[in-house]
Amino acid sequence: MVSTTSPRERWWDAATLRSWAVDANDGIIATAGILEGFAGAGASDNVLVVAAAAATVAGALSLGGTTWAEASAEREAQLIIAAEESAALAAHPDDEIAELTAYYERKGLDAALARQVAEQLSERDALRAQLESEYGIDDVMSIGETVGAGVGAGVAFLVGAIIPLLITIFVPGALETWAILIVVALSLGLIAVIAARTGRVSLTRTLVRSLSVGVGTMIVSWLVGALVF
Repeated sequence: MVSTTSPRERWWDAATLRSWAVDANDGIIATAGILEGFAGAGASDNVLVVAAAAATVAGALSLGGTTWAEASAEREAQLIIAAEESAALAAHPDDEIAELTAYYERKGLDAALARQVAEQLSERDALRAQLESEYGIDDVMSIGETVGAGVGAGVAFLVGAIIPLLITIFVPGALETWAILIVVALSLGLIAVIAARTGRVSLTRTLVRSLSVGVGTMIVSWLVGALVF
């Protein structure tokens, strides 16, 4: 079954904001983890800047491209289903009405009312009624939505990754490791608040999960760098 919406949902709804918050988190954690690993290995400031810049650019392009490809595949699947349903409506319209009637009967309507609803929806937009009832597809995604999903994911990652990158550029080397840890923890906390508020989930649990993963990643990365070199 094809999902109701694209992998990154529609623009500007709560699901999209949560998705962007996750992508920004990925940008912060991935870039900070790389920096802490290099710092643990005793890398110079120049090496750290190059590593952070490379991680920022590569991560944003990779996530944006992957998300676009994912959304495009979803759109193609929706188009195939829409074409199949359109052909079925043209060949057997009565059977499709019967399927739609059965769907609303399962929803709790009596047979007569379910038939009436099915007929009225089919008169308005038969294909959309079938797609929504059988596959949960409200609207087939547009090309613009697939591109927007990729761009949104890439930009969100970039925004998150820039935070540790800026610290690497502007904070003195002696304070860099601790500055990254503290600022990244604060940034993750802020994004966790946004994600919790838009998703109406527990703020405490969201904060704990986000900070545990972020701080844990940085500590383990630093230890790996220190132990390997």
